Amino acid sequence: MEIGGYHPFKSEEAKEQYLKMYNEKLKEWPIYSESKTIDTSYGQTFVRISGPSDAPPLVLLTGLGGNSLSWIPYIKELSEQFRTYAVDNIGDIGLSVSTSAINGPGDFTAWLNELFTALELENDINLLGLSYGAWLTAEYALIYPERIHKIVMIMPAIVQPLSPEFLAKMSQILSDIESTNKLISWLYEDFLRENEANQEKIQAIMEEQKIALSYFEIKPAIQPRVFEDEELERIKMPALFVVGDNEKTYSAQDAIERLNSVAPQIKTEIIPNAGHDLMHMQERLVMEKVLEFLEG
Repeated sequence: MEIGGYHPFKSEEAKEQYLKMYNEKLKEWPIYSESKTIDTSYGQTFVRISGPSDAPPLVLLTGLGGNSLSWIPYIKELSEQFRTYAVDNIGDIGLSVSTSAINGPGDFTAWLNELFTALELENDINLLGLSYGAWLTAEYALIYPERIHKIVMIMPAIVQPLSPEFLAKMSQILSDIESTNKLISWLYEDFLRENEANQEKIQAIMEEQKIALSYFEIKPAIQPRVFEDEELERIKMPALFVVGDNEKTYSAQDAIERLNSVAPQIKTEIIPNAGHDLMHMQERLVMEKVLEFLEG
């Protein structure tokens, strides 16, 4: 992919170093893929596409600070029954190039709608979002329900406000790599406690974030918002909400209780012995729940 100049990188050298690391990690993508760069009014959006060309579409939106390669551990299974579209979120780390400011949820939903139209996904879209991407999934489903078939929201911050401890830790990460490492260790506490071998995996995640902070012109992210009761009630398409019982960013139990009370049409799954690291701690269980819902 050609990126004009070196935006959104800090320099031409930073761009070269990041793309070298990116292409090395891309070798781990376990199945055939093709890529597209889609022009939108918010900039160029990079999408990695896998799976049968005639299968139902499944768009994958990653978490904050991630990119399409975040789906490497899961993409083979997800692409067996779906045509998967793994997106580099606009304005975040990856190969998408933002040219217009994202000022709120409305800009995100407009960007996604342009992207889906350009990809010719019509009105039968399955959306699977992880963390920040799960918030974007919910926002899009609220505004464009006619285009959605099913949505899966893994750990979205739409039901309970983000905890003060998480917000305090997040406020430091753009300027301090040590604070970033502490945040990652805190979020992945269950995974780190499981066994010593997981230390190496978390170290790799920390190194990727260090590179991102070193090479990208990163701007503060738009904070996810808590949905009103009537907004949750308006999510009528089949929807799955997945959260770990040890979630650190908000109370999982309170979130499930509120959803079951005001929006019982949204299916909920609480994953045991996992927090914000549930995609690592309970990968098999989460994938079973997700695929059962999407294919059912």
